[in-house]
Amino acid sequence: MYNKTLHLALAITLVSGVSPGIYAADANGASSDPSSTETAHFDSKGKAPSPYTIELQKELRQTLPFADKRDFEEARKGFIAAPSYDKIMAEAGNVAWNMGSYNFLQEGKDYDSINPSLQRQAILNMAFGLYEVVPERIYQVRGFDLANITFIKGDTGWIVFDTLMSKETARAALDFINEKIGKRPVVAVVISHSHVDHFGGIRGVVDEADVRSGKVPLIAPTGFMEHAVAENVHAGTAMNRRAFLQYGVMLPHSPYGHVDMAIGKNASIGATGLIEPNRYITQDFETLTIDGVVMEFQNTPGTEAPSEMNTWFPQFKAFWAAENITGTIHNIYTLRGALVRDPLVWSKNINNALYRYGKQADVMLASHSWPRWGNERIQEVMRAQRDAYANLNNAVLHAANQGVTINEIHNVYTLPESLKNNWATHSYHGSEEHNSRAVINRYLGYWDANPATLMPLSPKDSAPLYVEMMGGADKIMAKGKTLFDQGKYREAYEILNKLVYAEPQNSQATDLLADVYEQVGYQKESAGVRNSFLAAAYELRHGLPKGVPPKTVGPDMIRAMSTELWLEYLGISLDGSKVAGERFIFNLKTPDNGEQFVVELSNSTLTSIKGQQAENADLTITLDRSALEGVMARKTGFDQLVKDGKARFEGNLKPFKVLMAAMTPFTPDFELLPGTRQ
Repeated sequence: MYNKTLHLALAITLVSGVSPGIYAADANGASSDPSSTETAHFDSKGKAPSPYTIELQKELRQTLPFADKRDFEEARKGFIAAPSYDKIMAEAGNVAWNMGSYNFLQEGKDYDSINPSLQRQAILNMAFGLYEVVPERIYQVRGFDLANITFIKGDTGWIVFDTLMSKETARAALDFINEKIGKRPVVAVVISHSHVDHFGGIRGVVDEADVRSGKVPLIAPTGFMEHAVAENVHAGTAMNRRAFLQYGVMLPHSPYGHVDMAIGKNASIGATGLIEPNRYITQDFETLTIDGVVMEFQNTPGTEAPSEMNTWFPQFKAFWAAENITGTIHNIYTLRGALVRDPLVWSKNINNALYRYGKQADVMLASHSWPRWGNERIQEVMRAQRDAYANLNNAVLHAANQGVTINEIHNVYTLPESLKNNWATHSYHGSEEHNSRAVINRYLGYWDANPATLMPLSPKDSAPLYVEMMGGADKIMAKGKTLFDQGKYREAYEILNKLVYAEPQNSQATDLLADVYEQVGYQKESAGVRNSFLAAAYELRHGLPKGVPPKTVGPDMIRAMSTELWLEYLGISLDGSKVAGERFIFNLKTPDNGEQFVVELSNSTLTSIKGQQAENADLTITLDRSALEGVMARKTGFDQLVKDGKARFEGNLKPFKVLMAAMTPFTPDFELLPGTRQ
């Protein structure tokens, strides 16, 4: 009646701004060797920075505006206390958070294995404790997770802005502020946007019953629930695997490995939750007063998240910029994969905020990074980021309209010098290279209009041809070594990558390519780009990550996932070649919520339509949506539900069994780099 393959097909990875499901049980702690020093590489195959890398870092230290210490002054301002601990344990028994694993950044050393600009950002992100932003009214707990958690003191209790990623870190933050400022109840929660590092800790600060009853307002921007669940379901497993590179999941926390995630140190590894908001902000600008605090919300859809909002506090002249204005230029294209964002829309929303709030604000704070104080300083940062996103959009399209293609723009586009000298416009999360390519991809797509690139050979098929025409492996290795010795790393990986694809078991080639990638990683300012190159080097040297299974989706996410989205995912999971020639129609009914669907298999494709029932269906399945959630979470099967009287099948079961047997179990353990599956 039910095939177990369906359970495997539902290994859905719900990643948002970051990918919480792919971290090992104690990744924060396992990679925090206190003996890490400038001279001790964590990898026996690892190499020290080359003379070319050292020279580049030296030049950057001399040319970047390190004399501008304002960010450090602002990051320290308002400090009240740090906790006595640097680890937060998860309920499951693992270390959910370990700030101490990055203590090497506090030793006052300049590491040649870290781009000096990125090292500066990584040190700024070492803030750990409670900070006062507006005297006796607005506080932040920083360094307890990837994001900040903000507490507004109302007349009777706390209004919480963003709840971190994990229940345990959010609860620790609430306990810490109650200990230092005085215990107060949580009287409202505001979620700025639909990424899990901002809502996942919700159950650490509020009870669901209080939200459902309306006792505690839970406020979010329109579209929040849809995007919180759906943004990455369709390609979730692929994103999960790619996140191993962008977030450097397997890299130890070390000067040679993981040092930062640009908007914070790392992502916590605790219990993530999701509670349906009971109040949505639907207008462009909307004002609420809660517990004596007046808040005007600015909806900014299509910026850092599809559903996001800023907040203005007129009583305090404080502007909360969510994740739209932080200490970095963000990703327009996220390396793990996501829909390309619109930098022009982003710029316009910052401009709207600048003219509506920025000209009168005394302080600007956000869900990442540190606040900025003083109206002149606030306007400076807002204008700089406004211009950086607009310049990215406009200058790239300016070049594209003169014939520059997606395969050239990253070598052409550069920020204006005036923005290069402003720390607020450095790309620690994004990078000018991959963001510029994203703009062209958004408007013109991946094709550069050269027919030879429209339907290219797969790398594994083209690489042998290149290797043959270049004279074989020995010549490529010799040239690759020469280029490496000359510090010409991009030229080196251009040819060595071909050789590794052609001869994936050539250990000398993979080791040399890893050495090249490592030096590139050391040099990069963007944390995601650094992690991607260093993680690729790690995989080339040691093979695919092992022992890091994907974390199953929690019950909150399953409940929030629509049945329609689940059926769409089944369509993606279907191996159409296994049902070629089959045709099958069934009705699905969930009486407890009144939903009904027609699901049809034809032409090796599974489709569904909501609100319809077929007159001559092969099979009708009836079960409550609450019972279906057990199947979606892989905790039960249809056969067990039928046995328990919770599901009813009427009609022909045979084609349904064929359909379930054709479901593919997705797991994020596929090879991204040739030869790494050992």
